[in-house]
Amino acid sequence: MKIKVLLLLISMSLVSNAFAKTDENMTTTTMIQSDSLLRHTVFFKFKEGTTPAQIKKVEDAFSALPSKIEQIKGYEWGLNNSPEGLDKGFTHAFFLTFKSEEDRAIYLPHPDHKAFGAVLSPYLDDVFVIDYWTKQ
Repeated sequence: MKIKVLLLLISMSLVSNAFAKTDENMTTTTMIQSDSLLRHTVFFKFKEGTTPAQIKKVEDAFSALPSKIEQIKGYEWGLNNSPEGLDKGFTHAFFLTFKSEEDRAIYLPHPDHKAFGAVLSPYLDDVFVIDYWTKQ
């Protein structure tokens, strides 16, 4: 009988340890979160008749934002070249990187971002935006 009680206590201890949050588990979770990056992806479809010079003006204005808004930690952009024909008229892809949702919250209403919107809006037919936390 003593052996059964002892085995029961050992089993309960093992089960409770399996579900306990340790410093090691907490560090791993924190590390993954701090290693993740917040990506803000933006895709543009321009109005029919928008000239190459007008599109260049938009490209240049967007590309100037990282030098004006310190919360942008990474920036890249490019033109669609997919052979699949599924772009639905979207030609431009922009990827901005932020370290936190707080940084993105500063960027979105930032006066320089708003000024960029004023440059873009006369030529914009449609926009598609997705934000996501990177995963390993």
